[in-house]
Amino acid sequence: MSRAFVNEDAGAGGLNRQYSLPPRDDPTYDAVAASVLLEAAREGETASAEQATGYYWGEPKLREHVRRILRRAEDTGDDRLEQLARRFLR
Repeated sequence: MSRAFVNEDAGAGGLNRQYSLPPRDDPTYDAVAASVLLEAAREGETASAEQATGYYWGEPKLREHVRRILRRAEDTGDDRLEQLARRFLR
């Protein structure tokens, strides 16, 4: 079978991209993690962002940070980010 049709990495669970996150004990970590999750969702990379941040989509601990991002998205007219933030908050 051609290698073009074989995905040897399927299910490997590795990160698809690198995320710039502060150390976990940094007071800004949760705010950055919320932003990373939303931006990754915009790119279809939610699973790798969840793995990188240690938070799952919809994490209650991140709700206030996502609300701030939602307000900013509304103010700047970023419709896609607004949609993703609203989906996170459901």
